[in-house]
Amino acid sequence: MARLVILGAGVSGQTAALHAKKRVGKKHEIIVISPNSKWNWIPSNIWVGIGKMKPEDVTFELKPVYNKAGIPFIQGKAVSIHPEGNSESGKPFVTVSMTETGKVGEEIKVEYDYLLNATGPKLKFEATEGLGPEKNSLSVCTYSHAEDTAKKLEELIKQMEQGEEKTIIIGTGHGTCTCQGAAFEYIFNVEHELRQRKVRDKARIIWISNEQELGDFGIGGMHIRRGGYVTHSRIFTESLFTERGLEWITRAHVKRVDKGEVFYETIEGEENSVKFDFAMLLPPFSGVGLSAFDKEGKDITSTLFAPNGFMKVDADYTKKPYEEWTPEDWPRTYQNPTYNNLFAVGIAFAPPHAISQPMTGKSGNPISPTPPRTGMPSGVMAREVVFSIIDMMDKKSKVPTREASMANMGAACIASAGANVINGTAVSMTMYPIIPDFKKYPETGRDLNYTTGEIGLAGHWIKHLLHFAFIYKAKAKAFWRFIPE
Repeated sequence: MARLVILGAGVSGQTAALHAKKRVGKKHEIIVISPNSKWNWIPSNIWVGIGKMKPEDVTFELKPVYNKAGIPFIQGKAVSIHPEGNSESGKPFVTVSMTETGKVGEEIKVEYDYLLNATGPKLKFEATEGLGPEKNSLSVCTYSHAEDTAKKLEELIKQMEQGEEKTIIIGTGHGTCTCQGAAFEYIFNVEHELRQRKVRDKARIIWISNEQELGDFGIGGMHIRRGGYVTHSRIFTESLFTERGLEWITRAHVKRVDKGEVFYETIEGEENSVKFDFAMLLPPFSGVGLSAFDKEGKDITSTLFAPNGFMKVDADYTKKPYEEWTPEDWPRTYQNPTYNNLFAVGIAFAPPHAISQPMTGKSGNPISPTPPRTGMPSGVMAREVVFSIIDMMDKKSKVPTREASMANMGAACIASAGANVINGTAVSMTMYPIIPDFKKYPETGRDLNYTTGEIGLAGHWIKHLLHFAFIYKAKAKAFWRFIPE
C-alpha cells in the first residue's frame, strides 16, 4: 500500500482527493491536509460581497465529506517538506502545524510516498502599504472578507439613499496581481446593485488595474468573432464599461492605500491618487510559505520552490525575452524536476512566465498581470495529475502517464455582471488554447472556432446553476463524477 498526501482542499485538492479515492478504493491511502475546516466555492464570494448570498451558501464542512469518502482529513497547515526524510528515517514527510480547535499549534509529521501540493496561494496584502481588510481596503477573496465587504456596501448604499454622493474604486491593489476576473465580476455586480436600489446616479465608479488594456485579464486578451468580424476583447470590454458608465485606469500599480485615498503609479511614470468612500482591491498572490529540508536538515527551499514561493515543476524556467516564449515552456505533468514523487497543481505550481506581455514602470516596478490558473484549468490538471500518480503508485509506470498542459487545454469562464433572475447578466467566455500559440494560430494565437465571448441573461442562469452543481460535486454526492471539472 502506498500513501498519497494532498496539501490543500480547494478546487484542485478536493478534485484530486475525490478522484483518487474513487479510483484506488482501499488499495492505497489518500490523506488530505488543509488549514481550513470548510470548503469554499470562491467564484460565488462576489455574490456574498454584495449581500445576495451568505457564507453558508458558498461553504460546507469538509470533515463529513471525507468521512463518507473514507479519506483521512487533517486540519492543519503544512509548514515544511522533507523529501528525503531525516537522519532518523529515510521516509519522506511533511511537517504540519495543527489548526483544529483544541489542537492549535500542535506539530505533527505526516509521512508520504507521493505528495501533491494543491495549497493555493497566500493573499499577499502586505505587498502594498495599507492594503487589505485589516487596513484601508476591502476584499472578496474569502467568504469572511466578502461578508464584511457586503456590510460596508450596505452602509454606503444607505448613505447614498440619503442623497450623499460616493466614489467607489474596484480592481487590483498591486502591479503584479492576478485574477482580475474576480474584481471584474465585483465591479459589475456593485454597479447592478446600485441601479436596482435606484442610487446609481449618486456613485462614481472607477476600475483600476495593472492590465495593459481592458480585456487583458492576464491572458493577453483574446480575439473573438462578433457580428461577422473579428474583434479584440478590449473592444468588447470597453463597450461594456462605457455602457455601464464605469471609468477605468489601466497600466497602474497601487503603491499605497491610505484611509480614503489610493496612490498609484502608471507605466508612463505618472503618480496620481484617487479619493474614495469604498475600495475593494485584490492583493497579489504568493506561495503559502512552505520550507524544504534535505536529510541532513539543510534548507533546500530554493530547490523546490521559485522565489515567489510556488513549487517548481516540469516547466522551462529559463529567463528569456518575451519574443522567445513558447507554449512548450509550460508544464505538462506538473512533476517536480528534483523529486519525482512531488507534484503541484492549480495556483500552487510556479508558472514559467506571464501570459500577458510583461511591462515595467519607469520606477522599475513590474506592472502586468501574473498568470491566472484557477477554476476549470485547476480542476482538469488536478484530475489528470492524480491519475498519473495512481499509475505510479500501482507500479504501472515509473513516470507520469498523463499530461494537462495549459498550452493544449481549453477553458470556459462565466463572469457575473449582475445577479438577478430577470435582468441579471453574465459574460460567457471560452478559449482554446489558454496559452496563445502564434505558430499554430499566427493571427490571433487561439482558435477562433473555440474562442468566444457573449453577454446576456442566459449566462447568469448558467452561472447560478454551476454554483449549485460544483458544490454538489465537491460534496461527492451521487453521480458527482459526471459533472465536469
